[in-house]
Amino acid sequence: METSRTPIKLTQDGRRVEVVGRAICLDGRHEADTLTEVRRHPNHAAIWRAVPEATHMAGRVPLTAQEAAQAQAALDAARAAYEASPLAIAERIRHAADDILKLRIDE
Repeated sequence: METSRTPIKLTQDGRRVEVVGRAICLDGRHEADTLTEVRRHPNHAAIWRAVPEATHMAGRVPLTAQEAAQAQAALDAARAAYEASPLAIAERIRHAADDILKLRIDE
């Protein structure tokens, strides 16, 4: 399965923020799997002071609304492709079999 790469932005210090497969990466290193709205972030006041236009956070990376929408669309597409893959189907079957075995053991 080929891993897709979607560029999102460059940070002020020149590092790339991109969606690689099902993760948001900062300069090629995993940063986050999901986006968090700044207003729900525990440190939202400090984030807005530092980056007033930020609407979402991807780990330590602040994103604007447009960047967050682009990142979320790339994450959704990657997750949909993964969910339809034979690897994901096999994983779901394995988890179901494990759950059945746990029920039998508990009886």
